[in-house]
Amino acid sequence: MSTATLPLSAQIHARLTERLQPTELRVIDESAAHAGHVGANDSGEGTHMRVRIASPLFTGISRVQCHRLVYDALQDFIDQGLHALAIELI
Repeated sequence: MSTATLPLSAQIHARLTERLQPTELRVIDESAAHAGHVGANDSGEGTHMRVRIASPLFTGISRVQCHRLVYDALQDFIDQGLHALAIELI
C-alpha cells in the first residue's frame, strides 16, 4: 500500500521512522481541537500534528538541531498544508 493513501499521521509516522530511526515515536493528529482556527480545514484532520520522538540521531546535538532534523524530514508535508507541528523530544 502506498503511504499516500494513509492518513497524514500515518504518513508522518512512516517518514520519521524511515529518516530518523526513532526508538520511540507517537504522531498525534490534534487538528479537530483547532477547528475554526487559522490553518484548519473542513475535515478536521491533517493540519495540526504533535510528534513525540526519541532517536539515536539526536545524541550529542542541541534541542534546536533535533527539531531541525524533524522539520527537514517533514518539509514536504509542511509545504502541502501541515499548518502546525509540535515536537516533543522524549
